[in-house]
Amino acid sequence: CEDRSKELSFEIKTGKAEVAELNAAIAQEEATSGALEAEIEKLAGEIQIDEADLKAATEIRTKEADAFAASEKELMEIIDTLQRATAVLEREMGKHGASMVQLQSANGMAQALAIMVQASMLSTADASKLTALVQSSSQDGDADAGAPAAAVYEGHSSGILGVLGDLLEKAETQLEDARSKETKDLHAFEMLKQSLEDEIKFGNKEMSEAKASMAAAGEKKAAAEGDLEITSKDLKGDDTALADLHHDCMTKAEDFEAEAKSRGEELAALAKAKEVIQEATGGAASLSYGLSQVSLLQ
Repeated sequence: CEDRSKELSFEIKTGKAEVAELNAAIAQEEATSGALEAEIEKLAGEIQIDEADLKAATEIRTKEADAFAASEKELMEIIDTLQRATAVLEREMGKHGASMVQLQSANGMAQALAIMVQASMLSTADASKLTALVQSSSQDGDADAGAPAAAVYEGHSSGILGVLGDLLEKAETQLEDARSKETKDLHAFEMLKQSLEDEIKFGNKEMSEAKASMAAAGEKKAAAEGDLEITSKDLKGDDTALADLHHDCMTKAEDFEAEAKSRGEELAALAKAKEVIQEATGGAASLSYGLSQVSLLQ
């Protein structure tokens, strides 16, 4: 009983230590899973924001690119129209025809363009573009399309060439500025896009790693819970076995004590009987001895 009791007690002590370790391991994996879950949620939010920013930036860039393309096309058409109008006017100036006489008497740029259309120097479409361009320039303070101005019409036809030249220079400058701005805007977008894509890529990588770690933590927790169930079952069995052993040993001890007591009483009874027998046997011997003495004396 003593040896088996020591053995079971050691197993119980070991089992309790294992249970404590397993509970600690489970708690640790739960804490790890909780932290990883929070990290995954945070990363998901950051990735979502980056993706939204990238989408918004892409939409803005698309609109900017479309606006630039339209502006570039318009400016290139204006430049082409101005160049053609200038070439036609320079050619007609060398002819000194009736059209040039009419141009010299033109009252303003709009009338001059109308005369050029009538003389088939310009198409109606080109004249309309140039009229709109002159009006736009006038609104900007560059010229007045509705009234003659000495600075514009000085020399008449040569003055018209000067206006066309100024408009051409302005259009070319605007085109150059627009292209320069488009280059800068595109570069800025590409830098932002690269930065956001890198952040999204890195965030997804971190999220994948966090999910893998969380899965591993879940597996460790499940394994520890399985071990805990087995260890707890074994510990309960050892506790029951120890209790049963104590009960059996106590029962055996009581039985042995009762048996020993009964044996002692039996031995005492035997001793008493022996004593009585011895006493009885001793009296008979004395009587026999006395009779023999009497016989000899006779």
